Amino acid sequence: MHLPKLRWGDWTFAPGVWPTLAALFFFGLTLWLGNWQVERADTKRALQARYDTAMQEAPIHVGTTLLDRDSVLYRRVEVEGVFDDAHTILLDNRIHDGVAGYHVLTPLVIPGGTRAVLVNRGWIATGRSREQLPPVPVPTGRIKLMGVAADPHSRYFELLQAAPQGQVWQNLDFEQFAALYGASLQPVLLLQTSTMEDGLVRDWPRPDTGVSMHLSYAVQWYSLAATLAILWLGLNVKRHGGDGK
Repeated sequence: MHLPKLRWGDWTFAPGVWPTLAALFFFGLTLWLGNWQVERADTKRALQARYDTAMQEAPIHVGTTLLDRDSVLYRRVEVEGVFDDAHTILLDNRIHDGVAGYHVLTPLVIPGGTRAVLVNRGWIATGRSREQLPPVPVPTGRIKLMGVAADPHSRYFELLQAAPQGQVWQNLDFEQFAALYGASLQPVLLLQTSTMEDGLVRDWPRPDTGVSMHLSYAVQWYSLAATLAILWLGLNVKRHGGDGK
């Protein structure tokens, strides 16, 4: 079964119905995927602009008043309090410069109430064995920290779905941690930027990485769409001999 034929001299264009429908479906799909990647790139650009602007703004003071998460994301923040080392957890399988290790997360109790903020204090190497956790020094007494407010529900921190094993967690389930902790937590994760003599590495990735990757994927999908169109045309155009048949 064919669609109406078109002829130009010795050339005939006679596409079949089902191959044409299949080509249209995959052509539309690849265009949609290309557009989706472009939209993702635009989202990352907007995130980059927001992040760069936030880095230039004055830091927000974190107190006992509950923060509005969306309004403080990627903003610089400052907070004073006391580390609650009894509730420190280690996020497993964090890689830095090709070395396996942990991210050290400790609640910082804010004076004047019952609220705390969870702080990602930095990265530490695994050590000689998994059975013996690396010692992590914890500052005592009241301290002042600077950092960046991050989304605790980000996929960056939810790499695996596995139950916590004591102090070691495979991912940060923020709701589960808040329930186990008991005290009220601010709805952000503070990525500590303040330097301390604790041996931890604080080299946080920008939250806007991936623009070039999305654009590269978009080009690939658009190229595939163009290839499908060219193949469909090429396979349905035939040249006949001089007898006109």
